[in-house]
Amino acid sequence: MRLMSTDLIDARGLLCPLPVLRLRKRMRNLASGDQITLWADDPAAVIDVPHFCAEAGHLLVETGERETAQTYTVQKK
Repeated sequence: MRLMSTDLIDARGLLCPLPVLRLRKRMRNLASGDQITLWADDPAAVIDVPHFCAEAGHLLVETGERETAQTYTVQKK
C-alpha cells in the first residue's frame, strides 16, 4: 500500500455533495488498498463521507481535524 502526497483532496469551501463527488472521482484511479485523505469543512461531510464509504465498500480508516477542516482517510476496497 502506498500513500503519496498527491493523494490529498482539499475540498475546503465546497458544499455538499461536492466533497464526496471529488472523493469518488479521485478514488477511481486508485488501486485496491490505496488510501486518500479528504479535507472538508462542509458540516454535511461528517455524515456524507462515512455513508459514501459504507455504500461503496471502502474503509474509513481515520477521521480527525487539521487546520480548518475535518479530515477523512479512506482506503479503497
